[in-house]
Amino acid sequence: MKEKKSFRIKPGTKLFLATTPFLLVYIIMKYLPMYGWAYAFFDYKPGLDLFDCEYVGFKYFTHLFANPIQRRETLRVLRNTFVMSGLGMLTSFIPMAFAILLNEIPWKRYKKLIQTTTTFPNFASWILVYALAFGMFSVDGGAVNIILKKLGLIEAGINFLASSKHVWITMLAYNLWKGLGWGSIVYLAGISALDPQLFDAAAVDGAGKLQKIWHITIPGLLPTFLVLFIMNIGNFLNNGFDQYYVFSNAFNKDKLEVLDLYVYNLGFQGGNYAFSTAVGILKSLVGLALLLFANWLSGKVRDDKIF
Repeated sequence: MKEKKSFRIKPGTKLFLATTPFLLVYIIMKYLPMYGWAYAFFDYKPGLDLFDCEYVGFKYFTHLFANPIQRRETLRVLRNTFVMSGLGMLTSFIPMAFAILLNEIPWKRYKKLIQTTTTFPNFASWILVYALAFGMFSVDGGAVNIILKKLGLIEAGINFLASSKHVWITMLAYNLWKGLGWGSIVYLAGISALDPQLFDAAAVDGAGKLQKIWHITIPGLLPTFLVLFIMNIGNFLNNGFDQYYVFSNAFNKDKLEVLDLYVYNLGFQGGNYAFSTAVGILKSLVGLALLLFANWLSGKVRDDKIF
């Protein structure tokens, strides 16, 4: 009797089948909504079918710089976006530095405690972050104002949350506090992947801790840092929405309204769905162009591209 051949799935096919559900979710969540880009080409009126509305072509794409008032508004929003993204990129080395310092802690329990404490804020929503900030900096019951009053440094409470002074630095500080621990995880993994023999050889040659960090750890982490830095260039115009939405108010909106918040305000508060969609499309296209440029520049400088 002939033996029946068992059906075997190739390892590559198994991996593809395992990733298929995630690929489908990504397509549904990221690519299907791109159908909404069609709203940018119509003078859309809520309640009407999209194709019953007047087709206006690229009218709303040119509306960003159509008149002096709109140009000033556009430049204001771009200024806020560029400043916040620029500050984020200038401080993008901080998670790597934190991971290096954390790795040098000899006490494992203390090290795990710090890592857990700094990673936990990443899982808190920006609503909770604002609630914490309100508890600390509100005019009447804020802990900071209460302490300053008791010390006799001020007579009336300072409305920190409604001030536009130093608001960019404040938002950067909140963002760093929230993402520091989470951002350091990938660098801690990179440090654990470094060859221990390199450190042993350096110790034999008389290298101290700082020398090991400078000549072994940092060069070993630089490829990871550069890949993440290039990805951040592609997301230069994507500051996020939640943080700026919860902290924005009438007093600091002039300096806090970034592109993502501007699109929301145009669409959901102003009812200008077509214009807000056009702004969103332009933002995505510029982000894609920046990512391709950064990838090309990486190939020229490092002879290595991320894709």
